[in-house]
Amino acid sequence: MKKIYISTEEGMLKETDSMMNGCWINLIAPTETEITEIATGLDIPFAFMKDPLDEEERSRIEKDGENVLIIVNLPLVSFDEKNMPIYDTIPLGMIIAKNCFITVCLKDNPIFHQFSEGRMKSFFTYKKTRFSLQILYCMATAYLKYLKQISKKTDSIEKELHQSMKNKELFSLLNIEKSLVYFTTSLKSNNIVMQKMLKSNYLKMYDDDQELLEDVIIENQQAIEMAETHMSILSGMMDAFASVISNNVNIVMKFLTSFTIILSLPTMVASFYGMNVHIPFQDVPYSFTIAIMISFLLSGVTALVFWKKKFF
Repeated sequence: MKKIYISTEEGMLKETDSMMNGCWINLIAPTETEITEIATGLDIPFAFMKDPLDEEERSRIEKDGENVLIIVNLPLVSFDEKNMPIYDTIPLGMIIAKNCFITVCLKDNPIFHQFSEGRMKSFFTYKKTRFSLQILYCMATAYLKYLKQISKKTDSIEKELHQSMKNKELFSLLNIEKSLVYFTTSLKSNNIVMQKMLKSNYLKMYDDDQELLEDVIIENQQAIEMAETHMSILSGMMDAFASVISNNVNIVMKFLTSFTIILSLPTMVASFYGMNVHIPFQDVPYSFTIAIMISFLLSGVTALVFWKKKFF
């Protein structure tokens, strides 16, 4: 999908059908035809267009003539068949060409909508360096937002785990831990790219641009620290609750074993009195009552002993 936007003189964003100076070309899962059209028309290396479409592509910045490619990892949330959130990351390519600014990504993302719907202040498509920094800032903010959602989800699962003896909650925590690993890895890679942008001369930046980039680095660093903190807490929580679940199962098994022993005593007494041999009290008129009393006495004494020892 290809969409082209241009900032008007009034500061509004307008969608257009043709490429022109100062426009923003947003490519979402582009076709080969669209890639060839853009790369040929703007004299951009094909690798710049195709590298961000690889889900395993690493974050980096490189320059080829007047074209600069910045690849970072965006946070992405999707939902499974049970409507449970799944957090992941996906590469985003930002190409600062001579006349245009191009974004290339495999999937649509809410970050793009902030710009295309005019919700971003002081945004102009022809200010390409500032545009790229604004995207980086929105990306760091999105990481922080998703990390807060993960924190709330973890608290909810923790409450369910207090009385749980199933593995479902542990699998949910495992998925969250996996998401945090993805987030931490991507944030650290993005941080390296941003530090390189700050120290190198890949982009021409004014003082305001440098201040914005420094703010982005600070936000990104906060996201890294938050992700690492959540991952450390989650790892300890999973170990603790695995032990809790195992302990809960042991308590149930101990109760069932004790109850089985208590119930086996009346069966044993009844088995003795069912034997075809001479047994005590067999000629007494109340022999059945005596057998029942013996059964209750043995079961009661055993239950009392187990209760004293806190078996149940």
